[in-house]
Amino acid sequence: MNEQQEAVFERLLEQVQKPARYTGGEMNTDVKPWEEAEVRFAFGFPDTYDIAMSHLGIKILYHIINRLPWGLCERVFTPWPDMGDGMRREGLPLFSLESRHPVRDFDIVGFTLQYEMSYTNILEMLDLAGIPAYARDRGEDDPLIVAGGPCAYNPEPLAPFVDAYMIGDGEDVMIQLCSAVREHKKAGTSKEALLKALAGIHGVYVPRFYDVSYHADGTIAAMTPNDACAPEKVERCVVTDLNGADYPETIPVPYTDVVFDRIVLEIMRGCTRGCRFCQAGMIYRPVRERSLERLIEIADRLEASTGYEEISLSSLSTGDYSCLPELIQSLMDRYQEKRVSISLPSMRIDNIVKQSLEMTQRVKKSGLTLAPEAGTQRLRDVINKGVTEDDLIRSVTDAFECGWSTVKLYFMMGLPTETDDDLRGIGDLAAKVTQAYYRTPKEKRGKGLRVTCSASVFVPKPFTPFQWAAQDTLDMVEEKQQRLREYLKIKNVVFNWHEGHLSFLEACISRGDRRIGDVIYTAWKKGCRFDGWNEHFRFDLWMEAFRECGLDPAFYAYRERPYDEINPWDIIDAGVTKEYLIRECEKAKAEKTTQDCRKGCNGCGLQRWKGVCACYENARHV
Repeated sequence: MNEQQEAVFERLLEQVQKPARYTGGEMNTDVKPWEEAEVRFAFGFPDTYDIAMSHLGIKILYHIINRLPWGLCERVFTPWPDMGDGMRREGLPLFSLESRHPVRDFDIVGFTLQYEMSYTNILEMLDLAGIPAYARDRGEDDPLIVAGGPCAYNPEPLAPFVDAYMIGDGEDVMIQLCSAVREHKKAGTSKEALLKALAGIHGVYVPRFYDVSYHADGTIAAMTPNDACAPEKVERCVVTDLNGADYPETIPVPYTDVVFDRIVLEIMRGCTRGCRFCQAGMIYRPVRERSLERLIEIADRLEASTGYEEISLSSLSTGDYSCLPELIQSLMDRYQEKRVSISLPSMRIDNIVKQSLEMTQRVKKSGLTLAPEAGTQRLRDVINKGVTEDDLIRSVTDAFECGWSTVKLYFMMGLPTETDDDLRGIGDLAAKVTQAYYRTPKEKRGKGLRVTCSASVFVPKPFTPFQWAAQDTLDMVEEKQQRLREYLKIKNVVFNWHEGHLSFLEACISRGDRRIGDVIYTAWKKGCRFDGWNEHFRFDLWMEAFRECGLDPAFYAYRERPYDEINPWDIIDAGVTKEYLIRECEKAKAEKTTQDCRKGCNGCGLQRWKGVCACYENARHV
């Protein structure tokens, strides 16, 4: 910023909520000399500072890029509407937190795609930065716009705006991408030449090198490369040695409240359980663990460099970590005197370890979160959850006997084949949990029982066995939520539900094709931003955008798709094959379960990537 812009910025800070979102200067930030950097990367998270600074991925990649002697990475997040409106009014461009350089001055602007309903925020950030939204409108001097993260596995809805996607684990491909930009700058080649070079990097998808055609009914007829640089399919990147992967040992420490203000220790990546609704369980497989020794080393350095008083053990299924009791014991022994607590995330109800619960409550007792997902065993078998009612009651009983009194139970509604008996089963389970509390001796259980049941609306996601399923209509969702409110009128039980309209739009975008990009742009132009926040969500404007673009949202959300239809995400090879997903979908219809991959290979497709999946040698027997 120049002096005039600094004065405007200081004046705006006096007028907005939470000015600390925009000031930067936190402990452990990495402020590198701007002029000395050969490649300058603006890492964008399309939500507020409070949400962004809770995300582990940004901390890992921020650390990796700044470790490059020639690289510089700074952070930029979406300004809250009061600040965004003020910046437009005053002509202040979007800037980075570290050096307050305008975002348009960076070589690369990268966005992490964690949630489809944040996509309008990406357009908001580009506009505030003075960068054209559509890739076709950007010139040689505009930054390269890249994206990655779980939502990038269907890159098509944002394809009109993104120059290149990084698919899969980002640790290695990020360095390759930055290196390609460095060479491009040295050689002075065109952006077209750079994009061709990027298309040749394993795990990079460049939308402009693929043409999409459609049938008369709106389904996709073909997705074909239009340049020799582009592969037929883009294969995701996989970090095979998580133990050796780079991990930050210092992280920026916010001096304002954020959602998860603590050390996050990623103990493993991937999940072998095979829940059929779970996208993360499919796209992050196979399981890779960090060793006990490496985790202790990381924890020691992060605790020393941050002063945090809580360590959260992070993974898709923390209870499956092979050394969980030993890890918790080691961490508690090391940090108990410093009053550093250890917290566990949402757990599967079949692997709660009573010993681990007892250890984690030595310093601080937080609520316990479990995920039964469905109310009956029939539906849990359909979704391949692999847990029983007895597992749940045993787990909560163990927790109550360890002094817990606050329990959160996560369910989904609208799952394929769901009936009213399944909804009623949610109420029955909640009642049995409260009964388990009162059966626990008073001297053991904590005071003030509170059972919170949350029911999200099922959204069919790419690369899951349910990717072909239809979502419940809004009328069906509202009717089921009303029934659940009745079934959960139980003493000490609280019921929370998700906004059906929001889940409907999430389904439209998550299964959307390239044409959805125009809908996102039109909705943003109408004023949509922060769509994931109830106070800003405007369903009516989204419906106007669909109408103006000539698209029917029901086509994307409510339609059950045939197996032979070309999906927008079929251009990506996530490892799991379509044949495997079809087999799992058929088993769901037959209410048959599939064993955990650790008990034997199920032939998901990863075994063809030799050296990636531990099941490779067993694949021929499947």
